[in-house]
Amino acid sequence: MASFREKKGKWEYIVSAGLDPVTKKYIKITKSGFRTKTEARNEARRVEEELKQGTYIKESKTTFGDLLDVWIKHYEKRAKVSSVRARSIAAKQLLKEWEHYPISSITMSMYQQHLDNLSKNVSPNYLDSIHTTGRMIFTHAEKLKLITNNPTKHFEKPRMVKDEVIEEVDVLENFLEREELQEFLLLVKNEGLRGDLVIFATLAYSGLRIGELLALKESDIDFKTNVVRVSKTYYNPKNNKREYSLLTPKTSGSLRTIELDPFVIGLLKSHIKQIKEEKLKNRMIYHDKGFVFVDVQGYPMPIKMVAIRLQRLMKKMNTTKHITPHSFRHTNISLLIEAQVPIGEIQRRVGHNSIETTMNIYAHMTKQTKDQAANLFSSHLSSLTDKLQN
Repeated sequence: MASFREKKGKWEYIVSAGLDPVTKKYIKITKSGFRTKTEARNEARRVEEELKQGTYIKESKTTFGDLLDVWIKHYEKRAKVSSVRARSIAAKQLLKEWEHYPISSITMSMYQQHLDNLSKNVSPNYLDSIHTTGRMIFTHAEKLKLITNNPTKHFEKPRMVKDEVIEEVDVLENFLEREELQEFLLLVKNEGLRGDLVIFATLAYSGLRIGELLALKESDIDFKTNVVRVSKTYYNPKNNKREYSLLTPKTSGSLRTIELDPFVIGLLKSHIKQIKEEKLKNRMIYHDKGFVFVDVQGYPMPIKMVAIRLQRLMKKMNTTKHITPHSFRHTNISLLIEAQVPIGEIQRRVGHNSIETTMNIYAHMTKQTKDQAANLFSSHLSSLTDKLQN
């Protein structure tokens, strides 16, 4: 029969596991940290049943910090370096709370409460990432038989209405309207640095992710058909131009071909011609891997450098919008919608794996498209409206 006691507002159970045949002492299984006595009692009953059936596993005293190290080494052999980095960052939010805490003492209620607290200060997407990472870590502990009860099970995501509203506003403002894009590209043409116009025009006209753009090689462009093949993405978290790597695209849908406007193809041709001239001048030190968007030594431009150049130009525009390299992807999608391109074709061009992703962005149409839709609808029903009004 289990016994229970309360310590500093938390409940603990004590279960007798019988006599140790070696030490001749009674074995006691204890666990604390339960929010209520009922939670402790339910867990104690499970332990007693496992003892009775002979399936009880003694939970490890391994700390969460030690478990995380073990899991990271396991995960590194099975995931892309970008995924490992993202999971490591998310795991820090759990490590801060439980680094030296035994994993067997982390309960469902503790896990739920910690993520509830985090939800007040992080975005919904980041909270999802933290929970997914936590679930992967504790599931690995289950496989290693370090724990019998996974605290991430039955987690319920808290409502994050405030953050969702903020995020929606950010999405609405995170692209350029057609007139704004025109103003921006004319500004780039007149005041941009080397390569700025071809970079930002290609982003806006193609809808490429910035990593996909920087990974492009001359061999990916078919100048006869004006088609670009997207098969890889540039990865460089340290922003050291010599320490980059090429990864597979974000999703299977990201592997695609895109038809480019002749204007952009012309910019690319001129840009590649300039690159070849620079390669001849710097051939002794040139890093020749066939990339299109490079510095004078042939290294792909770090994403941070593109962002810095963009901010330099945005300061010259009369706008309060926070525009990033990714904003041109949203800009491209909004312009495709405005041009009445079918939603399925938009999905294919931008490489969304799910049509739902495209539809979510579709909901944030430009003001002009919304007005156009209202005007078309009114015009279509004008004769009926006239009869109803008379």
